[in-house]
Amino acid sequence: MTPKAFAYGRARRLLQAALLALFTFVAAPASAADRLILAFGDSLTAGYGLAPAQAFPNRLEAALRAAGVPARVHNGGVSGDTSAAGRARLAWVLRGLKAKPDLAIVELGANDMLRGLKPAETRANLDAIVAELTRRRIPVLIAGMRAAPNLGRGYVAAFEPIFPALARKYDARLYPFFLTGVAGNRALLQGDGMHPNPRGVAVIVRGILPTVRAALR
Repeated sequence: MTPKAFAYGRARRLLQAALLALFTFVAAPASAADRLILAFGDSLTAGYGLAPAQAFPNRLEAALRAAGVPARVHNGGVSGDTSAAGRARLAWVLRGLKAKPDLAIVELGANDMLRGLKPAETRANLDAIVAELTRRRIPVLIAGMRAAPNLGRGYVAAFEPIFPALARKYDARLYPFFLTGVAGNRALLQGDGMHPNPRGVAVIVRGILPTVRAALR
């Protein structure tokens, strides 16, 4: 074999090995050792207006893996969901999973607030959701929501304590406000002024990541 042919053959073998490694990485199924996280919420979880790769569950999964935490984050968000809608579909979502989640992030309530629904109803629905997850021995991280000031002080005073109160009742983790650092910042929001854009999702993930990691431990 000539030196030129030898060099060509060696280069081809290296290229084949590199392609094999690449496709093995891309096509590799999730490991059984991966932690399963259910992100259960509304449009903020579902990724309204975003490509799937830009949505909160995918970005959180990528951030966890980059931090050395092997995890899969299941997108259980449905745009427009109220707490009542989430309560109604929880059992169906859990049945659809192949394993019991190691953590459920509950992000609901924003649509209740936007529709001016009674905080007592929101509290009852979220209580039922967290109670069911607790009954199934699934750790819970509650992502809180704040009320718009124009709803009045009474509404704000009744709505915002729902989330810390449930966290105390069920000994769940609490992330006080899901949109921390994003709400009100036009540069981080889509044109509707409510849903985060890709930069906004990055801020949300960066903020909630330590709490998620602590909950998984």
